[in-house]
Amino acid sequence: MANQPEAIEVRKVPLHNVSDASELAKLIDDGVLDADRVVAVIGKTEGNGGVNDYTRIIADRAFREVIADKGTRSAEEIKGIPIVWSGGTDGVISPHATIFATVPAEQAVQTEEPRLSVGFAMSEQLLPEDIGRVAMVEKVAAGVRVAMERAGITDVADVHYVQTKTPLLTIDSIRDAHSRGKTVRTNDTLKSMELSNGTAALGIAVALGEIEMPTDEEVLTNFEKFSSVASCSSGVELDCAQIVVVGNVRGVGGRYRIGHSVMTDALDADGIWDAIRGAGLDLPERPHHTDLKGRLVNVFLKCEASKDGMVRGRRNAMMDDSDVSWHRQIKATVGGVTAAVTGDPAVFVSIAADHQGPEGGGPVIAIIDTGDDPTGYQFP
Repeated sequence: MANQPEAIEVRKVPLHNVSDASELAKLIDDGVLDADRVVAVIGKTEGNGGVNDYTRIIADRAFREVIADKGTRSAEEIKGIPIVWSGGTDGVISPHATIFATVPAEQAVQTEEPRLSVGFAMSEQLLPEDIGRVAMVEKVAAGVRVAMERAGITDVADVHYVQTKTPLLTIDSIRDAHSRGKTVRTNDTLKSMELSNGTAALGIAVALGEIEMPTDEEVLTNFEKFSSVASCSSGVELDCAQIVVVGNVRGVGGRYRIGHSVMTDALDADGIWDAIRGAGLDLPERPHHTDLKGRLVNVFLKCEASKDGMVRGRRNAMMDDSDVSWHRQIKATVGGVTAAVTGDPAVFVSIAADHQGPEGGGPVIAIIDTGDDPTGYQFP
């Protein structure tokens, strides 16, 4: 294969506080990762997960500073590394980061079996008037195709995870659009988070052939259109889409594999197990977290409160609760279900899952380590 990508090392590390990147520094100091080979970071921070969640900016700065201090890349190169933070660790979810770095060919495990490959891209600038409209769908889809090519993935069936971070609307960006005679889809900055996430997911689905191009009117209304591999977050810290495509490629080498499935509702633990099996891990019919034996590196999920206010025929009050946002309640719920499956509270669970998996559920992505000495979490 021309332009064969390099093998990938994947490690999950805890965040000991909101500005902590010491575990990344330790991996670099110990020779596990090369700072100049870090290609993406995806993590959870302990903020409120809202428009004003500045923990994402603090964590972003901490990780980029370590990469700069311990490597040789320029400030501009480091700025281009996709580092995607999802705010909000409600319930038992534990702050953490999953780090992806390339491995020199001579150090990689050699195999012709499918192994994890990563590609990344930055979309064209997303203007405030693009958010929630076909213009954003098209820009994200174009970026996904670039990231696929960089990952060496030629078949969309080999894509198992697409993580994006896109801008949401702020008072300043809304004012900017109006000053240029443009309109925005919403003046509600919190609502714009869901709008940005959902539009990005539709862009992913279009790029992967999961759906036909939607209309502006179908964004956040036609939930029959969704991607099964999309995990979309948004924030105030960027003005384009950061796109990370992760899939399996034969011949790339390495130890890691990825798979995906969907949760059909907030309690669908079987959907999580299906994703882990899909990554290639043999499990008993009724598995337990002790069957993972350190082979599960991490799982990445999106979740959403069902719009009919029901789960498995039972009514809940999340959507009517004026004291605690349903965002926080569903995240804590799915985080608890996921941690019970994995035996590890450091799981990536993010809300605002419109157009990401079936309504009331969401995509589940799992990465496993096939090596002789697996690096996944094992409770002491």
